Amino acid sequence: MSCFRVCVSDMRTSEELTKRWATLALVNQLFKIYFKINKLPLCKPLIRAIDSSSLKDRFSLAQTVTYKFFVGRKAMFDSEFRTAANYLQFAFDNCYPTSNNNKWLILVYLIPVKMLLGHMPSARLLTEYRLPQFIDVAKAVSQGNMRLLSATLQKNEVFFIHFRIYLILEKLKIIAYRNLFKKVSLLQKTHLILLASFETALKFSGDEDTDIDEVQCIIANLIDKAYIRGYMSYQHQKLVVSKQNAFPALSSVMKQ
Repeated sequence: MSCFRVCVSDMRTSEELTKRWATLALVNQLFKIYFKINKLPLCKPLIRAIDSSSLKDRFSLAQTVTYKFFVGRKAMFDSEFRTAANYLQFAFDNCYPTSNNNKWLILVYLIPVKMLLGHMPSARLLTEYRLPQFIDVAKAVSQGNMRLLSATLQKNEVFFIHFRIYLILEKLKIIAYRNLFKKVSLLQKTHLILLASFETALKFSGDEDTDIDEVQCIIANLIDKAYIRGYMSYQHQKLVVSKQNAFPALSSVMKQ
């Protein structure tokens, strides 16, 4: 850390010779340490230092890719998913074409973030980069298949926990609910849908122990997140959805 301070404070030396050119490399090394010991809050002053640096757009591409990777991961853990997607996508797009292992590692974090923003990875991409763990996750979320989602999270639990993305992937459940309920709405072909219809769909999809109270909680959460446009009529036990765009695209409603 003392080396970092020396580099950052080297303001009098000419730009060609200033120690500030080493700042990003040192920051990346500190990131590796802080992520290893799980001290992510310590990354904040480092990020501020880089963002305020007059050299931030002139560091080497290799160091910038590493920096974007770590900042993207931190944003993911902070639930800042749009920011995370932008940083991780930059890292992936600018990674050396032959650096397949680095691309693989970036995708381990980029894929969950993109799924939370409503962009499901193709089976072709997952096969190409040897990430079969995500195939059934994407399939389950797209289909609203709660049974398959729970099963695949459990099956690949060790992998997901190792990369600290298990809890991130659990956030996909609300999107799976949204997709399941959208299917129910399309089948009903009406903007007035009995809550019991959603209860039946949930039980068929794998939530055998669900009840009408849980259905109400899920729908209330979906409405609060703007995944569904409508309201619940508790008196009539119905969901009243908007006649136009009742289930807006996820990418348009994600706040982060």
